[in-house]
Amino acid sequence: MPKIVDHDERRREVLSAARRVIVRDGIDAATTRAIAKEAGYSNGVLAHYFADKDEILLSALRQSHQRIRERLARKVAGATGLAALRELLLDNLPLDAERTQESRLEVSFWSRSLASERLAEVQRTEADELRAAVRELLGRARAAGELRAGGGNGGGNGDRDGSGNGSGYDDDSLDDLTEHLLALVDGLSLHLLLYPGRLTRVDVERLMLRALDRL
Repeated sequence: MPKIVDHDERRREVLSAARRVIVRDGIDAATTRAIAKEAGYSNGVLAHYFADKDEILLSALRQSHQRIRERLARKVAGATGLAALRELLLDNLPLDAERTQESRLEVSFWSRSLASERLAEVQRTEADELRAAVRELLGRARAAGELRAGGGNGGGNGDRDGSGNGSGYDDDSLDDLTEHLLALVDGLSLHLLLYPGRLTRVDVERLMLRALDRL
């Protein structure tokens, strides 16, 4: 009787192998030969499921992002505004082994994306989703009156934002704040990966929570 092959499972195994190679050895070391060896398959098996190396890398990145989205959905279930924003931002920091691997994978793609429009487009699309989520939660926090009065324009000018809650955060301020928080996530993540002797996970979590407390 011929062996029944679970093609979806085989694809997942190849992508998991690709992530392990990238995280452990760097993205330049993630050749099809290295990925096939890590997965325990031949190069021919990889060629059956993926057109080329870039398709493997892109699929591995997308799979990682999907896992992050599913985990985050569980964490923020029933939460909104600043409470949900706190979970979202902390979840994107390398505060445990799983998220450290995810951050290492993400950072590995940054330099390669500068030279590959195909990879860069995936990065931009995924980044836009995260930005939209942060911006939406900030908007909900403003509507719920959770943002500190005067925080948006520095002058405490009441309802300049038109929201009626007196927070002082107009739409432009929330856009700027979104970029600031996302840059903080990227910067803290990169610093923790590069300078583990200078920063700890406790330091990174404290700095992020301090930024959120200022809101």
